[in-house]
Amino acid sequence: MRWKSLNKNRMDFLEDLELYNCAMDNAFNLITGRVKLDEMFIEMDKEEDDILPLPFNPMLVGIYSEDIIDLLIEHFTGFEEYEKCAELVKIKKQHVKGHQPS
Repeated sequence: MRWKSLNKNRMDFLEDLELYNCAMDNAFNLITGRVKLDEMFIEMDKEEDDILPLPFNPMLVGIYSEDIIDLLIEHFTGFEEYEKCAELVKIKKQHVKGHQPS
């Protein structure tokens, strides 16, 4: 009985981790312009998903939030995806208020 409980918790954790990684990938694609928000919603409808994983609400925050970009840089650094990090740093310099280009 205890084994089933531990296994279920592990599966919940793995599903949450997959959802988190999906949210980070979706945010990266949105911020870099690879995919537009309306395209994400259309794809969500096609797949009959009831959730669009994003680490922020793009209707409230906007896609060029310094905090969101920093979160993505930290996430992709952890996976050693430095090309994505470099692209995000460039976008941050171009779009975040108060951030002066070098």
